[in-house]
Amino acid sequence: MAAHMQHIHIISCIFIIIIIQFSVFEGRPRSKQTIEATAGAVTGEATFEANKSKVYYGIPPEPDLGVVIEEESEDDDDKDKPKKKKVKKDSNGPGKKKQEHNPNAPPLNRQIQFPVMKDSDKLVKITLMREAAKRIRLGPDTLPSICFYSVLNAHTSLNTVSMSEDSSLLSGGFEDSSVRVWSLTPKKLRMLKSPSELAQIDKEAEDVLERIMDHRTAVESRRLIGHSGPVFSTSFNTDNSFLLSSSADRTVRLWSLYTFSSLVCFKGHNYPVWDVQFCPKGHYFATASHDRTARLWSTEHPQPLRILAGHVSDVNRVAFHPNCNYVATGSCDRTVRFWDLNTGSSVRFFTGHKGAIYSLAFSPDGRYLASSGVDKRILVWDLAEGTLLTELKGHSDTVYSLRFSRDGNMLASGGVDNCVKLWDARAICNPEDDEEERSNENPESSKCETFELGSYPTKRTPVHCLHFTLRNLLLASGPFIPSS
Repeated sequence: MAAHMQHIHIISCIFIIIIIQFSVFEGRPRSKQTIEATAGAVTGEATFEANKSKVYYGIPPEPDLGVVIEEESEDDDDKDKPKKKKVKKDSNGPGKKKQEHNPNAPPLNRQIQFPVMKDSDKLVKITLMREAAKRIRLGPDTLPSICFYSVLNAHTSLNTVSMSEDSSLLSGGFEDSSVRVWSLTPKKLRMLKSPSELAQIDKEAEDVLERIMDHRTAVESRRLIGHSGPVFSTSFNTDNSFLLSSSADRTVRLWSLYTFSSLVCFKGHNYPVWDVQFCPKGHYFATASHDRTARLWSTEHPQPLRILAGHVSDVNRVAFHPNCNYVATGSCDRTVRFWDLNTGSSVRFFTGHKGAIYSLAFSPDGRYLASSGVDKRILVWDLAEGTLLTELKGHSDTVYSLRFSRDGNMLASGGVDNCVKLWDARAICNPEDDEEERSNENPESSKCETFELGSYPTKRTPVHCLHFTLRNLLLASGPFIPSS
């Protein structure tokens, strides 16, 4: 009997040793809700080691753009001649204003290199900056107007929609292997004049971009033919001179929007290319494919510069960080990865989604990343800490599109549930500042309900694309689905 009791005592001691274990977790303490929110990935929960690398999420200062001046003709006889506009450095202009380097931005010795900006590029940049200076500051009391573009007779054929940076063009990729470009302004799409006519144009004239276009070719939309499979993604560059498209034919095509013809066919992926995105500064672009890789390309090289491998299933979405030194990828393996383009290595690994990821969006300051997909949830990640910031619920179906406003105060989302939702990004990204205010207003309300500022259903149009204009007007688009 004594021996039997001793045996029971030993077993109980072993049981206590197994139960009482201490694991050291570096970083912020996590609640049960946070642990549950970050579970569900095919590859298991992300470890601390996967997210401990330093991330330079800051935005470097803008390059010296100079100022735009107009040269007037000195002779009275030349009054009818057009003024010439060019970029000139001025010690009193904004281009000479000294800007401090953001300590969170990538150091100069590790930034991605870009070609020297041409004067025409500087003029485009200055124009965009002037337009952005007129934007409205959004908030809970100042919601944006929403303009929706429904594409008719395309509910079974339209795969993707995208808009240009200046909100003047819209493009769509179709099942019949074609790409279509529409003008969203009264200014129609025109082609270049003939070589003999171009030779007679004054290249220094202020309106040279107008003079080189042939008004006889003006149309509201153009159809681009070249792919041999369905087109899944399109992307404009900053000055609307080029368009990229990716297809099931395993290629990416670069189109000229001056001649509306295919310039280059990029080959490298082994399976369909689900997504392609231009870098915010142009020159580079990234792709995501069924072959479980994302790739970095340059418009000047036919082969990829980086192959980003690590996902264990399709890479559905790729997005450039605002400082152009990183890209984020979303996959069917339910994870989000954040890649350093200098080394090609993964510096952040986020788990938490319960289904495939179809949309990614960075905040304008570069610190936060929002992701969404099949699980109907929107997760907001803190890139600096490498942690989940918050979880947003409200959609009833797959969320296909996310977009931060230009001032970073608002997050827009839309998807298959035919609804556009607005979220208070300022409160989401600054939870400590607004926690007391939220609890005082309505202590029983959940965070998701508090963060949601508005919900705007469409008639029968899923939201494929969201875009904030430079003045913070929200544009949306998708294919209209007729009632059966």
